[in-house]
Amino acid sequence: MTLVPIATLPSAIQTLQRQAASLLLHQSILENEIGEAFLKVLQALAQASQASQVSTEAEAEAGLACLQAYGRWFNLMAASQQSWQDHLLSHVLRANTSFSQQVQQAELSQLPEALVAAVRQDLRSLQGLYTCKSQQVSQWVQALSALPTAPVSWELPPQDFFSAAALAAQFAVADDWATLLEPLAAHYRQAGTGIFATYRAFRWQEGELAGIAHPDPIRLANLTGYEWQKAALLKNTEALLNGAASLHVLLYGSRGTGKSSLVKSLLGEYGDRGLRLIEVTKADLEDLPIIADRLRSVPQKFVLFVDDLSFEEDEAAFKALKVVLEGSLTARPQNIVVYATSNRRHLIREFFGDRPAPRDGDEIHAWDTVQEKLSFSDRFGLTLTFEPADQTTYLEIVHHLAQQAAIALEPEDLDQRALQWATRHNGRSGRSARQFIDFLQAELRA
Repeated sequence: MTLVPIATLPSAIQTLQRQAASLLLHQSILENEIGEAFLKVLQALAQASQASQVSTEAEAEAGLACLQAYGRWFNLMAASQQSWQDHLLSHVLRANTSFSQQVQQAELSQLPEALVAAVRQDLRSLQGLYTCKSQQVSQWVQALSALPTAPVSWELPPQDFFSAAALAAQFAVADDWATLLEPLAAHYRQAGTGIFATYRAFRWQEGELAGIAHPDPIRLANLTGYEWQKAALLKNTEALLNGAASLHVLLYGSRGTGKSSLVKSLLGEYGDRGLRLIEVTKADLEDLPIIADRLRSVPQKFVLFVDDLSFEEDEAAFKALKVVLEGSLTARPQNIVVYATSNRRHLIREFFGDRPAPRDGDEIHAWDTVQEKLSFSDRFGLTLTFEPADQTTYLEIVHHLAQQAAIALEPEDLDQRALQWATRHNGRSGRSARQFIDFLQAELRA
């Protein structure tokens, strides 16, 4: 790597500062702790390079300011486990700008020429900042702080940017980043921007989407049994991703049968194709119409996941979910489906006292109310039933999980211990099988 001579430092610093200041659409790339710390390093270096013309005392003070600014920048990069180059490039690939938003809805040729020109200019400016290596900055700090040795520079191997490794590699070696505008636009269409490019799983809390950095890693290959239910859910999800008509789904059945795990496993199968999973608790169901409107114009496809769903009578959340399932005057967003799990076939609790009897003061059309309660689950276009696992299915699940965990036990021994576990614990289910295998792994390692 060729370093910039110290004699040309003032000019090099000014060039970097101009490139940072000239950004038209991508200012947010530098509006974060690492970006702001980098700008402060440049500012400290610029002031230190001029301080020698003032006094020795001013020169020493400016040198200390350089060291402090460089130390903060280094510490922030170390904490994030990113190099300066990775930081810039990851933000470029996830940038939420007017360009990245519009290019997801229209072809590059259909966008305003000024917008496209601004992106090209920004990419060239960002490339200039990208070529500023940590080692180079360390050398400048050493010279202006009169240190005997240069401060340690923070360098790391290039990272894999959320399934965009090939495009990141192109940026790393390109002579002109502006020539990569078309593949960058294609990347935005596929991976999304901003929070939807950074995360694949979310939860709705306090009126906002919060990204889940470490979603459940369960994969479809980890699940066995209930094959037709699995096939039906995959077919419906494929339809959603392909822009075809897709249905809201109720996964109903016994506890521990893998209903929630099946929904969560979709993320590992289809996350690369633009599927996003949003967990909505029962307490937040009233916000479903707000969530739907917010996601309507986003190009990614969304599964709103409601786990363990049931209602008391006259809950406001019941009415909000009904609006999303059945629609209203506002058209249903075609990029959203609701996948709900429940242990209750009839989602609204019904009491014997609800049933009509010829008493004064009763509702005249009381059976209509009862039917309204009983038919709510029918508003899901697809209902998948998960029956309790019989012994054969339970043992198939156990053997499948044992094979994945590389547990070397004789099949007869494994069967006997698995059945004993089911008897003494939570019965035969996928959940019991998983708990048994986890216990067995810990026991064999002891």
